[in-house]
Amino acid sequence: MSKKNLSEILSLDKIEVVKSEINQAHGLPNECYISEEYLEFERDNVFASSWTVIGTASSVPEAGDTIPFDLLGIPLIVVRDKNQKIKVFHNVCSHRGHKLIDKPCKQKNFIVCPYHSWSYNFNGELERTPHIGGLNQHKLESFDKSRNNLKEVRSNVWMDLIFVNIDSNAKSFNQHIKPIEDRWSKFITNDDQKLIHRAKNFGNFQMCVNSNWKFAIENYCESYHLPTIHPELNRVSNIEDHYHIEDENMTFSGQGSKKYSQQFDGNKKFSTFPNWPNNLYENSEYVSLFPNLMLGIHVDHFFAFWLEPISMTQTKEHFEMYYVGQESACSDEYEELREKNFIFWQQVMNEDVSAIEGMQKGRKSPVYNGGNFSPIMDSPTHLFHKWVADNLTAKSNAF
Repeated sequence: MSKKNLSEILSLDKIEVVKSEINQAHGLPNECYISEEYLEFERDNVFASSWTVIGTASSVPEAGDTIPFDLLGIPLIVVRDKNQKIKVFHNVCSHRGHKLIDKPCKQKNFIVCPYHSWSYNFNGELERTPHIGGLNQHKLESFDKSRNNLKEVRSNVWMDLIFVNIDSNAKSFNQHIKPIEDRWSKFITNDDQKLIHRAKNFGNFQMCVNSNWKFAIENYCESYHLPTIHPELNRVSNIEDHYHIEDENMTFSGQGSKKYSQQFDGNKKFSTFPNWPNNLYENSEYVSLFPNLMLGIHVDHFFAFWLEPISMTQTKEHFEMYYVGQESACSDEYEELREKNFIFWQQVMNEDVSAIEGMQKGRKSPVYNGGNFSPIMDSPTHLFHKWVADNLTAKSNAF
């Protein structure tokens, strides 16, 4: 865990002012974007203590499929077990602490340590300990295997996304996800969630940006930047057609549009969610589910944009596209339409890069105090800043 208290990294007054009313608040201070000491504290008090997205269930489709993931230095393993359930473990052998998996792979029956071949089943149970009692002596009466299993990480899958809570202290996942499900219940039911399928092609991309992860979330929360950063999008869905979204539980914020238009090719359109009301047909919503997930829901598709922080100033962005039903997501008949939709959203996301990288460069200024917020245009962004500030001080207030 982090070695320093927050008060040893920055003045707590800089965090408390973030929680002020929006017309008096400043944003998070520079240290939250450029200090390496702060990053370690943030990892332990924002990411490890929250429900953080680390991948997709569809990336491990079969039993034994295994992928590694490092969350700012914390090594993890994602594996699908023989009952088709997703499991997440700390990626370290209980013997001598060797990292178990370095790259995505297919395991037949065991996760095998490359150092001394200690082997774990897909439930994390230690099964094999070669030569533990001497040459060709693979068991030792005094050694209790059950006390040396892999350490499982609390995890859950929702809409194909894998969430983890590393310190096991967050509220239940159902409590975490309920506010966004309640909000979107006007669009889709829980049964409708099961209709989504990851796009067979033109459905995902990754890009690395020279920016702190928080800038991507901040940018996504608001539509204020549409006319300048997204002029083409603004012509289709004007800033005047957007509205703020702010969860009273402070788990998400963002924006909605009343002018979404379906992509089409002649008379061909994607399948739509069956319970989406006709009077909200042109509505779409874009929310940041804290800490590192950005979601977009439309009558005919759903996307997830999740962030992998690499360092204080680098972030890997993962984009995943989903459609309603197997046909829209996978059939050759809809391939051109999927490509058209993919190019549209990829262009929008690429346009944001200059904005978030520009904010990162600006944070090197010693005279910048975290900035101000427009009380009218920036309230979803301010809510995110307050959420970060609350998480940072939840434990530090005890010191």
